[in-house]
Amino acid sequence: MGLLAELTHRCPLQCPYCSNPLGLEGAGTELDTGTWQDVLRQAARLGVLQLHLSGGEPTVRRDLEDIVATAAEAGLYTNLITAGVLLNRSRLEELAVRGLEHVQLSIQDVDPVNADRIAHYDGAHRKKRELCGLVREIGLALTINAPVHRQNLDRLDGIIDFAVEMGAGRLEVAHVQYYGWALANRAALMPTRAQVMRSMQIVQQARERLRGILVIDFVVPDYYATWPKPCMGGWGRGIINVTPSGKVLPCHAAETIPGLIFDNVRDKPLAEIWLHGQAFEKFRGTEWMIEPCRSCERREIDWGGCRCQAFAIAGNAAAADPACVKSSRHEELVALAEREASRPPPAFSYRRPRKPTSPGAGTPDKAPAEGP
Repeated sequence: MGLLAELTHRCPLQCPYCSNPLGLEGAGTELDTGTWQDVLRQAARLGVLQLHLSGGEPTVRRDLEDIVATAAEAGLYTNLITAGVLLNRSRLEELAVRGLEHVQLSIQDVDPVNADRIAHYDGAHRKKRELCGLVREIGLALTINAPVHRQNLDRLDGIIDFAVEMGAGRLEVAHVQYYGWALANRAALMPTRAQVMRSMQIVQQARERLRGILVIDFVVPDYYATWPKPCMGGWGRGIINVTPSGKVLPCHAAETIPGLIFDNVRDKPLAEIWLHGQAFEKFRGTEWMIEPCRSCERREIDWGGCRCQAFAIAGNAAAADPACVKSSRHEELVALAEREASRPPPAFSYRRPRKPTSPGAGTPDKAPAEGP
């Protein structure tokens, strides 16, 4: 089991594909140090083995070292998921002393200008490169996480070379998944089918060439898939997501589904929420399934695919994931992807807190559409 601890939604970067919700939780709602420490101890007793400290950007928390220390004392393998622009040597060394074992660094591109444009942060790529060197020197394990889309996918070869150069043990090439901010920016991010097919070839060749040097995980885009992936390994099967304010989710996008009740660690023990929470029980297992999922031979392979995507596209969270060829909405999904990918990309709507406005007032900040 794994615990994704979203310590904060604060972040210096403004990536247009961020998996955080459009309604970001403010700093004033965040769990305090002691509550997070208690959650981690509860998680260890529940059987969680891996802790992923995420955000937002978790390094904005001044108590990160104390949280890491508690995780180590509880026996959790601790992975820091970071944009890397706020970490320096002294802090990274202190985190390692406290028990941090792994750093997962996100990159936006290997072209520095385009990388900084996507992140909406000047100098971001340079800082990430510097952090990779520090991680190696300190002796922590390093994973490079590369979300890919139409505006950086043509440099996938370079992204793989970057991971090797930086001494990463693992590279996650993750086609953007269209929830949250990525859904709002889908037309700007959707790759063409040709780009996707080419990326699959590049990854396969690189896996063969770099066997024993670099492990490459590859997440395909649902909109061009034949079968859905088992989202989060199956709803309520192995991942617990705790938001900055303490809500416990089966997946990071679950709040997009109406009618689910999300318990809070301030009010109930984590084990009770995991075992009996309404949101976890709703789509756990196979009893909830309707046709074609109910009688499908793959129902315990992909577990029905993504419930959030089913709701977003089909309007019914219990429907077959439209990524599945058996879904009545599958061709609609493919056509949507091909239509959006064939048009010039619109400007990004950058990830940032949205100020309350009157209905219809204001629009998100935009950025130039075309990258190099």
